[in-house]
Amino acid sequence: MSSLITVVRNKFLEAIRSVNPPGKWKILVVDDISQKLLGSVLKQFDILEENVTLIESINNNRDPQPSFEAVYLLMPTSQNVDRIIKDFSGAIKQYAGAHLFFTEGLEEQLFEKLTSSPAEPFLRGLREVYLNFWATEARVFSLQDPALFFSLYSPPRGDSAFKLARIRIEEDLRLVSKAITNVCITLNEFPFIRYYTPSHHPPLGALKPHAETRPPPPPETSARWRTNLARGAEARAYESVEGDHLTKLLAFMVQHNLEEYKKQNPDFAKYPPSSPEAQRPRAILFITDRSMDMLAPFPHEFTYQAMANDLLPIENGTKYTYKFQSSIGAYEDKTATLSDSDTVWTEVRHMHMREAIDKLMLDFNKFLQENAVFKGEGAASLNDMKEMLANLPQYQEQREKFSLHLNMAQECMAIFERDKLPLVANVEQNCATGLTAEGKTPKSLVEEMVPLLDSRDVVNMNKVRIVALYIQHRDGVPEEDRRRLYQHARLTLAEQDAVNALALMGVRINRLASDRDTKKKIKQKSSTDEEYDLSRFKPLLKTILEDHVAGKLDNTLFPYAKEAPSTAAVAPSLKSPPPQATSLRSQKPSWHRAPKPGTTHTETRQRLIVFIAGGVTFSELREGYQLSTSLNKDIYIGIIVIFIDGSFTNPASTSGSTHTITPRHFVDDLKALELGGVGSKALPNGIRERQGQRTFQECYDEKYYTKDPPPPPRVIPASLAPRAQAPKMSPANSHSSTHSVTPTPSMKEEKKKKKGGLFRF
Repeated sequence: MSSLITVVRNKFLEAIRSVNPPGKWKILVVDDISQKLLGSVLKQFDILEENVTLIESINNNRDPQPSFEAVYLLMPTSQNVDRIIKDFSGAIKQYAGAHLFFTEGLEEQLFEKLTSSPAEPFLRGLREVYLNFWATEARVFSLQDPALFFSLYSPPRGDSAFKLARIRIEEDLRLVSKAITNVCITLNEFPFIRYYTPSHHPPLGALKPHAETRPPPPPETSARWRTNLARGAEARAYESVEGDHLTKLLAFMVQHNLEEYKKQNPDFAKYPPSSPEAQRPRAILFITDRSMDMLAPFPHEFTYQAMANDLLPIENGTKYTYKFQSSIGAYEDKTATLSDSDTVWTEVRHMHMREAIDKLMLDFNKFLQENAVFKGEGAASLNDMKEMLANLPQYQEQREKFSLHLNMAQECMAIFERDKLPLVANVEQNCATGLTAEGKTPKSLVEEMVPLLDSRDVVNMNKVRIVALYIQHRDGVPEEDRRRLYQHARLTLAEQDAVNALALMGVRINRLASDRDTKKKIKQKSSTDEEYDLSRFKPLLKTILEDHVAGKLDNTLFPYAKEAPSTAAVAPSLKSPPPQATSLRSQKPSWHRAPKPGTTHTETRQRLIVFIAGGVTFSELREGYQLSTSLNKDIYIGIIVIFIDGSFTNPASTSGSTHTITPRHFVDDLKALELGGVGSKALPNGIRERQGQRTFQECYDEKYYTKDPPPPPRVIPASLAPRAQAPKMSPANSHSSTHSVTPTPSMKEEKKKKKGGLFRF
């Protein structure tokens, strides 16, 4: 299957390459957001190789370059449109011409403003590339918006706030729907849409049914026995609020966006009849949210990527700082980036930690043999590897990769022993699965759990996770029992708030003697073939995708937004030949490799796109990759947030969500959920209250607002300038300063010599 990173990268390069001015060289103009999107998949060198002589930020004061044409790659905001017009409104034009590329659809009124402005004679073309999302892994896309968690689930602060809170969440969902639409357009897919409809709780957050947001009730003359159609629109509108889950609203917004795009682009999602892609079944887009599976964020995971992000201080799931031994024997701090470009990382990230360590040692010994740099026996342990790495200064790049993953593995195993994770994880697995390692109902769960809660050797974060899992295992507990659990664990008030906030996510935490068990239409399947006792729990996403492919997924739990695939259309994908029966555990991952020439079987595999609002766990991401193989599908996962387990993160499957966070971050967000995010890392000042209804463009402009630069400094005549004052140096990178000083000709020549300093990504 195609790597999403590669697809996005090629589309950016295609846009830049499509501009070939007469003078060959061109200037690239970006804004703060588009620069980050571009830099997430391309290096500066890659861009400069495409006949780009200079990269400038539209946010900065720029010297006129009237002999060059410019490629503008910008967010479609009113502010950026005004900046483009300003570039061509003065006596001296900023560039010889402008080729406009917007990261997503440009509103009609902004298009008309451009074409009726003084800039119109200089516009060489306008194109929308629909790339306003972050391709974080080969099969994962993200919105990088952790603040959305509070917008989706925080309750309004009072009865009078419900109406404005409802307006706010609909605005946010409209922006999210645009990002999901961008992914579908980028993949050239017009998918069937299925959305999660929970049966055990009402809509959450600001969508909770309330008199402030509910339409007026129907006239009392309406009889209850009449059909839904005969009872009139008033009655249907009054009752529809009960089912206005965020997943439903989002699904219909995406459906509308795709239909509008199809009207304007009739060839969307079509391929030539002779191409392999023409044989591919139409994709399925699943829209669900974190409340669907509130167990998944809490158990400790022991696969390499999930465990490392849970236990180690990895920034945003990608940046890790560790001690590296240089060739002279000195130790220095080094920051590494964990990405798909690191082949060692992609090969081991979904392996169990024990298998990952074995693989690292095997590859290291193979590396020694192939390069003949070490005589004698190979490494037999992690410590052996550490000693040998210090003696390999001539193989710097490979040495750094092995050193990085050796350090991460050692740190993880040290924390595993120090924090008593074998005992903690056993209780977590029994709570999450409802079964012991022997497949029996856990009868001594309380006896195993309470000593851990009492122990001072178990950190409070792990106690919160145990309590959260136990309450869900029991489907709620009496209030007195919950108070005793808090006392045993010695939880702070904030940590108690985190557990109590589960109720805001649709979890029942209080249970009376007369309460019956919550009837859920789908439950986690117990894993009977898992060889690791501490890894028995599997996320609910695995069950949902397997049931869908088998044709067993309940249509009342996951209805279609509009049309459903016919039986005839589904049959080919269900009958597609499965891959050879090999163990997922032992099979070498191949998603990072380029396909062999002439192989096209993956081009006809159906795509499953999964978007999880509110966050995704790394365990769910792992399942997406593995199910792509076992179900013979291409699965992509979209996220607002990735929770690092307890963290949030597929036939080919793509996953999406809003952002990634660690279990610690998730618990911290739960602490602030009832307060609307006040005091949280993502939204320290809390959710901003809206003042009334706004247009989509007004919402968009606010979200992607960037500051204009201050006016350039006035040039002081030489006769008035102080003689003793030394000239000030201009910043090395224009984008990293709030303003730029007009460079002298000599400085310009120096910049051209140092292309690496033109713009840093």
